[in-house]
Amino acid sequence: MRYGTLTFEEALDKPELLAGPTLDYLKAYQLRDVWVSGIDPSLADTAAFCDAYEVSLGVSANCVVVEAKRGERAWYAACVVLATNRIDVNGAVRKLLEARKVSFAPMDSAIKLTGMEYGGITPIGLPPEWPIFIDDHAMKQEKLILGSGIRGSKILTTAKVLGELSGAQVVAIVKN
Repeated sequence: MRYGTLTFEEALDKPELLAGPTLDYLKAYQLRDVWVSGIDPSLADTAAFCDAYEVSLGVSANCVVVEAKRGERAWYAACVVLATNRIDVNGAVRKLLEARKVSFAPMDSAIKLTGMEYGGITPIGLPPEWPIFIDDHAMKQEKLILGSGIRGSKILTTAKVLGELSGAQVVAIVKN
């Protein structure tokens, strides 16, 4: 399947292009409609990726790990938003998590907790206890491109697949 200048193949046929947790999740749940394409790891960041591979920012989604705190307790969640939007971390996300404070998780923590590479984190294969907040704008797209768990590839999938992930909740989490 072609998208932009990339050729995507069935993800399970290309395990070397997926992070371990991503591959494990795809195998365990036998997800279909998930494709993967190798990319230059130095072009994994959204703007560089979209420019180099002729992909619209409007179909490119980012998965961001946030850390919530209340008192001594800390917990994590993931937020998926289109590259054209900004997450309302201190408003919508904080309220959803019922936290006193929410911030982007430190890079070292995000890498360690997800088993994925920073800049390639995907909602597919995150720790099962984490909520995955998918912004409702992203769910309006027929196809979405996001990380694969590594910087050297991207996943192409449908909004329907994302909405059916374990822990997924479709919510409004972007700044107006």
